[in-house]
Amino acid sequence: MPADGTWRVIASPYTYHYSYNPEHRHVYMIGLERQYAGGFVMGGSWFRNSFGQPSAYVYAGRRFDHVGGYASPFVQLTGGLLYGYKPPFENKVPLNRNGFSPGAVLSLGWQFTPMYSAQVNVLGNSALMFQFSADFR
Repeated sequence: MPADGTWRVIASPYTYHYSYNPEHRHVYMIGLERQYAGGFVMGGSWFRNSFGQPSAYVYAGRRFDHVGGYASPFVQLTGGLLYGYKPPFENKVPLNRNGFSPGAVLSLGWQFTPMYSAQVNVLGNSALMFQFSADFR
């Protein structure tokens, strides 16, 4: 990785919910992330939540590359501020105040090429989000 870091464009076309709910809508996400040498990441994403509401997640965290000594797998953990779960769905995320709540995402991924990767984001006890990324060094 370059000493000054990598920009990453992220997108998710699909989210799998653990439980069926007739109120669920198609979820999609786009975002931008910056990874620095040492694995520190910060970024933001815009998405349509499970109930069709515009939402956002601004975060910081750490990406652990070369998991198990292999070049391709990685793990990422982020925490930050989530916005968007407004009435009548404000109780679908914990500690929600006026649409703002804390958020955390654990991700398991695979770096296919120096530019392209894919990952699965664990969204608490609700869903798995499938994400694709492109790195710009």
